[in-house]
Amino acid sequence: MTLCELFSGVCEIPADMQNIPVSGVTSDSRELRAGEVFVCIKGGSFDGHSAAEEMLSRGAAAVVTQHKLGLKNEIVAENSRKIYPVLLSNFFGNPTKKIKLGAVTGTNGKTTVVNLCAGITRILGRRTGVIGTLGTDTGGGLCYSHDGPPTTPEPRKLYSLFSQMASENTEFCFIEASSQALAQYRFAAENFAVGAFTNLTRDHLDYHGSMENYFAAKLSLFDMCENAVVNIDDEYGRKIAEKLRSQNKKIVTVSLAGEADFYTEFVKLSPAKSEFIITDKMAQKSYPVRFAMTGLYNVTNALEAAVMASLMGFSFDEVTAALEKIKGVSGRLETLYSGKFTVIRDYAHTEDGLLKLLETLRNLTQKRLICVFGAAGERDAGKRPDMGAAAAKYADLPVVTTDSPRHEDPQKTIDDVAAGIPENVPHAEFVDRKQAVLYALEQAREGDVVALCGKGHEDYQAIGDEYFHFDEKEIVEEFFRNKS
Repeated sequence: MTLCELFSGVCEIPADMQNIPVSGVTSDSRELRAGEVFVCIKGGSFDGHSAAEEMLSRGAAAVVTQHKLGLKNEIVAENSRKIYPVLLSNFFGNPTKKIKLGAVTGTNGKTTVVNLCAGITRILGRRTGVIGTLGTDTGGGLCYSHDGPPTTPEPRKLYSLFSQMASENTEFCFIEASSQALAQYRFAAENFAVGAFTNLTRDHLDYHGSMENYFAAKLSLFDMCENAVVNIDDEYGRKIAEKLRSQNKKIVTVSLAGEADFYTEFVKLSPAKSEFIITDKMAQKSYPVRFAMTGLYNVTNALEAAVMASLMGFSFDEVTAALEKIKGVSGRLETLYSGKFTVIRDYAHTEDGLLKLLETLRNLTQKRLICVFGAAGERDAGKRPDMGAAAAKYADLPVVTTDSPRHEDPQKTIDDVAAGIPENVPHAEFVDRKQAVLYALEQAREGDVVALCGKGHEDYQAIGDEYFHFDEKEIVEEFFRNKS
């Protein structure tokens, strides 16, 4: 590939540079190889412009900058971060034109909706990829864990995955579109067949600074979507619906009530499943569903996934039939033990996530509800007391610990969370998360429910600069083996 081909549709290249060969594109100064184009991006702790001259000395074919540096083979762009994924898409042959894409954004529910969509299309015989919190699957059934990196991979990894999917003839791909990914333009203005919004509650304000900025990042997804599926039970969802209608965008609304295009009726919850009816208001047709996950929010997730899949070209009859065959999603209201008492794990790590999860379990618990939870180190500290208050509202015994401390003092994280627990609510504190889990299991009695919150499917803890193996499913299994 030449520079001229790489920048096709992006900007004009000087005549004397057009035929320079290109072997790749990167924004990481540590990864650059001779013949690659280096894109200078200004980040929070490192400005790629400071390395531009060095990259050329190391054999970069060209450098992309946002202002003139006076360097040889320099290409100035208005927004280097924004064109970076476009260049990657061009380099990999625009792979997403060969794949039907669906994206889900929102604070909670992204992982469940994305994996339910993938489950539906796979059951219907279509090769489907997934990119999200649980890892990546190009469609071959193998899941490659991120081992800690973000929900939506950085652009070079993302477009490499798209390229692999295209080469493997993957037909569909469902993606979790995080607010950071959207704010950082990690997508090359993709044409998503369907984009969905779940909900918006306080999270990631350490990055976005305000709820307005956080909301704006989520909203930007719909500039890239042919169709939108929006949960109007959420306040921000109603704002999105109003905004998209004013722009004459194609939008389908969903709700647990009857004011949406698709809504649910006669919802019946039990500890391990839910039953409900989905009604298509326009077609005046209803579809009974038995679904292997409980909780009202999972009914909403299932509804959004069903509507997304139908907009991908499937009939609603076959979509709901496929939905009934899905057994669940790893780390999302997942039962780890069911005997004299019940142990579940879930990814709930925000005030809203905890409230919804614990309210669901409270209504299904015969006796006590024990909740193990914590907050992540070096992340939005403002939400921590609210998490403590949320756990105290429904749990009989809150057990406060940490998720991944990183470089922060774990006790400080715990103190911040515990500050939201009223003085009259007894609770326990453990810096060591494994000890917190074991304590909760030891305290459990017949009829109790133990909820392990915050880690979900994750099998690691980030401590300092290292990732350590930590799997709560293994801890629970070991506990009961030792008891037998």
